[in-house]
Amino acid sequence: MMSSPGGTPEPTGTGDEAGTDAVFTAMLEDSAEDLYDSAPCGYLSTLMDGTIAKINKTLLDWLGLERERVVGRTRFADLLTIGGKLYHETHFAPLLRMQGEVRGIALELRTAEGGRLPVLLSSQVKYGGAGQPLLIRTTVSDASDRRAYEMELLRRRQQAEHARAEAERERAAAEEARRTAEADRKRLADALAVLQKSLLPDTLPNLPGMEVAVYYHTASPDRLGGDFYDLFPVGANTWAFFLGDVCGKGPQAAALTSLTRYTLRAAAHHDPEPVAALTTLNAVLHERYTAGGDPRYCTCVFGVLQPGPDGRTTVRLASGGHPPALILRADGRADFLTTPGGLLVGVLADAPFTAAGTTLAPGDTLLLYTDGLTEARTGPARESLYGEEALLAFAAAQAPATPREVIKALTGLLDGFGEGLDDDTALLALGVPATPAPIRPGTNHTR
Repeated sequence: MMSSPGGTPEPTGTGDEAGTDAVFTAMLEDSAEDLYDSAPCGYLSTLMDGTIAKINKTLLDWLGLERERVVGRTRFADLLTIGGKLYHETHFAPLLRMQGEVRGIALELRTAEGGRLPVLLSSQVKYGGAGQPLLIRTTVSDASDRRAYEMELLRRRQQAEHARAEAERERAAAEEARRTAEADRKRLADALAVLQKSLLPDTLPNLPGMEVAVYYHTASPDRLGGDFYDLFPVGANTWAFFLGDVCGKGPQAAALTSLTRYTLRAAAHHDPEPVAALTTLNAVLHERYTAGGDPRYCTCVFGVLQPGPDGRTTVRLASGGHPPALILRADGRADFLTTPGGLLVGVLADAPFTAAGTTLAPGDTLLLYTDGLTEARTGPARESLYGEEALLAFAAAQAPATPREVIKALTGLLDGFGEGLDDDTALLALGVPATPAPIRPGTNHTR
């Protein structure tokens, strides 16, 4: 106790403590039978043969049963589902007899309405003074929430497994689609390569007293290009050559290329003069395409070579809208061979073409090229075209050079453009050796 300022003792407790003690006392006055019957879990006791001898109200309420219809009339196994009864007979009961107790066994009890109640069972055998088994006490816990939780976990796991399996199937399908697409792409590339090759000569013929070199750059293996070239004899000591580029890409461009090549070859055998050959080609393309409302055209340089007994070769050529030819002279000069006039071939019904001529002396080289070279994009942002002036300066730096040397230098130049070279490019170089040499086969480079 504590003393007040006046010396009067004060109680250390309060009235609240007295009320709490009264509550505890009232709780302790509950009978053991009431605690058993109204426990938050189910209780039952059975004889050793399983006959129910005692069962609490909690379990009866869960199952919807009446005590009088259960006690002494029903065996514990009769409360179980069919599967539970089988488990009880083969596992639960034998284990209980061997160990004297089992704990936490998950089973299902049948309700009076035919439903199922998930429960956890713990049973223990009660023995007499002489050690003989008298009865079995069982505690029953409602596992509905736990079962629902487990079922939800199982459902989520099954969903995850299904999602994983679906993702695996999609991955496998995507991989198969990738492999199929790759195989299709390869087959297409092979087919296009064969078709592209059919649009160009396999080899070029030997020209007495001259050297020839060619190069073809394919911008994309998945797309047919439209550049073309050829070299062939058209008479005694007379050779025709041409190089050009058709409009468009793909199968339609390939058809136009094929028609152009065979038309020029046929026209050259009829009349090898450059203006006559281009005029014939113009008439064929205009009639086949433009006159029918599908304007298609090409650019082309067509020429004729006549090697002379003095080691010099006469060149006559005409151009239809094509970049001018380049000549690298033996004295180190380089210049364009201007071909005045010359419209795109196939656009107009009566397109004018004009011939130009020159002579290749020993050490001189004539270069023809398509606009994939001059229109290659350069600069850090690929915003500039390489152009004809840069090509002229490059050629002047190479002169004098043989056709093979020119093509090799230009191949390196094209490689240096990288992604800036996004169009097919054809190169054809014709030259007279600086000194007489044995006639060798022309070089045919393709890429």
